[in-house]
Amino acid sequence: MKLAVLLVASLLLPLFGADTGTERAMEVVERAVEEGAFPGAVALIGKGNRVAAQEAYGHAMLVPEVREMREDTLFDLASLTKPIATATSVMILIDRGIMRLDDPAVLFIPEFGRNGKESITIRELLTHTSGLPASEPFYLSCSSYDEVISAVCNVSLEYSPGEEYLYSDLGYMILGEIVRMVSGERLDVFARENIFGPLGMRNTTFNPQSKERCAATELCPWRGGVIVGEVHDENAYAMGGASGHAGLFSTASDLFTFAQMMLNGGQYRGKRILSTGAVRAMTREQTHGKGDYGFGWMMKSDTYSSGGDLLSESSYGHTGFTGTSIWIDPEAELVVILLTNRVHPTRDNNAHIRVRALFANAAVASLASQ
Repeated sequence: MKLAVLLVASLLLPLFGADTGTERAMEVVERAVEEGAFPGAVALIGKGNRVAAQEAYGHAMLVPEVREMREDTLFDLASLTKPIATATSVMILIDRGIMRLDDPAVLFIPEFGRNGKESITIRELLTHTSGLPASEPFYLSCSSYDEVISAVCNVSLEYSPGEEYLYSDLGYMILGEIVRMVSGERLDVFARENIFGPLGMRNTTFNPQSKERCAATELCPWRGGVIVGEVHDENAYAMGGASGHAGLFSTASDLFTFAQMMLNGGQYRGKRILSTGAVRAMTREQTHGKGDYGFGWMMKSDTYSSGGDLLSESSYGHTGFTGTSIWIDPEAELVVILLTNRVHPTRDNNAHIRVRALFANAAVASLASQ
């Protein structure tokens, strides 16, 4: 009799919500993989200073061979490079009193002032209000970092600086070069020494050495086949794999470490990376209604946010073209990370966009049982 009661109770639990929590959030990702939204994923939900759930699903590679996804798989973060490496490096230099937000970029890169760009400031580059184009296919004619930076310096503006918001890879290419000019170190070196090393983010790097641990991206004949362990973005590839707009690789666990630093006001386990003032400035809307953007971070928008519908208004995050995303909610002390290889083996796949929001919603709901 007791066995029968227990069996009936176990069948009824999902109906009455006792099975809520991170399991249901993870099921969103598992189902998406099963339905072919992307080959594989690593999903992580963090609450405060602990990982509430982390799982790997599907495959890190389908062609030319099959590789299972693992929790420690390295992903090409694409545009997550902007807030995690570039904007953070810029704010470190501002914290140190070496430059300021309203400095013109030409103060550090004089040739950038060509074609009406002499008044563009660090602030405008960080917030995508510089007037620079969104992107240009520099890789078709450039084959080195210096050639691409020179090409960016020669472009014309889409509109006057500060006039409109236009998300621009070019602006972050210039910010990466400014970090080099001001610090005397390339962005990848500066970020490793001042962010990733101090935080213990051992799996976060540009141009990873261990390609076998990396999730594959696109099948690209002109680059010799499936891209794995090399940056997917064409312009960053032409720049040697390390640029201010793309090129960073990392794991879900390392990103959670970075998120804890942000939630802790710029420090983690006794290591201060940013001042509380820098974190505060980075994570509030700085475009004066022109766009939902801070310094390197997207703010949660009212509709169609990749962070879903339930994160607080103080939430911030970012996405990457390869299928990566991170959202941080300081009110709930919640971190939602979803890393996918949605461009493998082709970029003709946008199902991940909806999955991000569904996963974030379920992650917020999981707090009820934590």
